[in-house]
Amino acid sequence: MGILVHVLLTAVAVWVSTALPGIDLGEGSTGLRILTLIGVAVIFGLVNAIVKPLVKFFGCLFYLLTLGLIGLVVNALLFMLTGWLAEQFDLPFRVDGFWPAFWGAIIVALTGWVLNVVYDKVTDKD
Repeated sequence: MGILVHVLLTAVAVWVSTALPGIDLGEGSTGLRILTLIGVAVIFGLVNAIVKPLVKFFGCLFYLLTLGLIGLVVNALLFMLTGWLAEQFDLPFRVDGFWPAFWGAIIVALTGWVLNVVYDKVTDKD
C-alpha cells in the first residue's frame, strides 16, 4: 500500500510542476491525464531508484566539490530523462529543455516533500 500512496503523491507533485512553461501534460480527457501522471510518476520513481544512486556513486567527488549543489543539476537531468522515457512509452508528457527540467525537479521535490509530511501527519497512529 505504501508504494501506491508514494506513486500517487509523486503524480500530484508532477501535476503541480506542469504549471511551469516547458513542462506539458498534453491534451486529453481528465482520465487520460491522470493515467499519464501515474505513468510518469512510476517512471520517475524507477529513474530515481535505479539511475540516481549510480550517478551519486560515480559522481561523489563532484558532490563533495560543489557541496551538493551538483545534485540540483543531476535532479534536472533525471527529470529530463523521465520526460524522454515518457515520450518513448507514448505518454503525452514533455519536458522542453534544461531550465524547465531544473525548476520542475525542484517543484516536484518540494511538493512531494510537503505531501509526504502531510500524509505522515494524517496517518500517524500515535
